Amino acid sequence: MTVVSVLAFTMLGAGVLLALVRLALGPSLLDRVVATDALLVIISAGLAVYAALTRNPTVVPVLVVVSLLGFVGSVSVARYIGGMLSDAADDDRRADPVPEARP
Repeated sequence: MTVVSVLAFTMLGAGVLLALVRLALGPSLLDRVVATDALLVIISAGLAVYAALTRNPTVVPVLVVVSLLGFVGSVSVARYIGGMLSDAADDDRRADPVPEARP
């Protein structure tokens, strides 16, 4: 292995460790979702670096699947959180008293 490949995989490993720390310590659900998405991006980058260094094109379908998994997961969680926020806003509007009409 060359110095460049060792350096690239070392930086990717450091990114994985930082993403795992954020995943474990994240105070909110959105912090954990962002950490999971970052982890999938780092895994995709690692696969891309491996495919480029070994000139192995058989890794590309796995790279596509991991990327799609990250995208679909992020969109699903965003829609879920957005639905929770809109339901909470609807509940707040229903709790407001109806103003009475004055003659």
